[in-house]
Amino acid sequence: MSKTKPTIVFCHGIWADGSCFSKVIPPLQAEGYEVISVQYGLDSFEEDVATVKRTLNRVGSPVVLVGHSYGGATITAAGVDKRVVALVYIAAVAPDVGETVQSQLDKFPSDIFSRVEVADGRAWMLPNGVEFFAGDLPAAEQKLVWATHYAPVADLFQQQKLQEVAWKSKPSWYVLARNDHTVHPDLQRFLSKRMGATIVEVESSHVPMLSQPDVVVNTIRQAATATQTA
Repeated sequence: MSKTKPTIVFCHGIWADGSCFSKVIPPLQAEGYEVISVQYGLDSFEEDVATVKRTLNRVGSPVVLVGHSYGGATITAAGVDKRVVALVYIAAVAPDVGETVQSQLDKFPSDIFSRVEVADGRAWMLPNGVEFFAGDLPAAEQKLVWATHYAPVADLFQQQKLQEVAWKSKPSWYVLARNDHTVHPDLQRFLSKRMGATIVEVESSHVPMLSQPDVVVNTIRQAATATQTA
């Protein structure tokens, strides 16, 4: 355990970039945490994980890795790095060895994928899909989420083939969004129990870091505190 405040590194999901954590970064910075939000391209799982690892090289150690949605897969892969002391999953997937994100989603289908269009090799969220992604945000914020959403390469969820998973060796926390129509709450419940995470349930859509930022900040704070000695 370290007496040093850990660095908080955020990893975003699809239809988003690092700015999706804009409501939770400032409170953590105000408490003296070094914080950085990874910006990867959603072109390749391998490259996204490599970007996370490059980011770890740019920040202080120890690190709490925080992943939202697909970002749960990237922190599961990159989190085996010895500098990572804790994992926080936010309405996220968490593959085991040999699993893909798609194989997990297929077991617990959700509503939003009926509102997705594949074009030019990317998976775009249709305008009426935002209600299944961020339906508990005010209308103006939902419009902003859709206007800035970033489409992943269409086969991104089939690419994950992990040889080692971080949640088997690192303490984990999980923010479970009960009203999620993107990553089904039953899938979240299964994954969080499988990893033995400390579970925090919240009445939220798929984006609790935007709709319930205080809950997310408190959970990250718990994970960070647990890496420090008294």
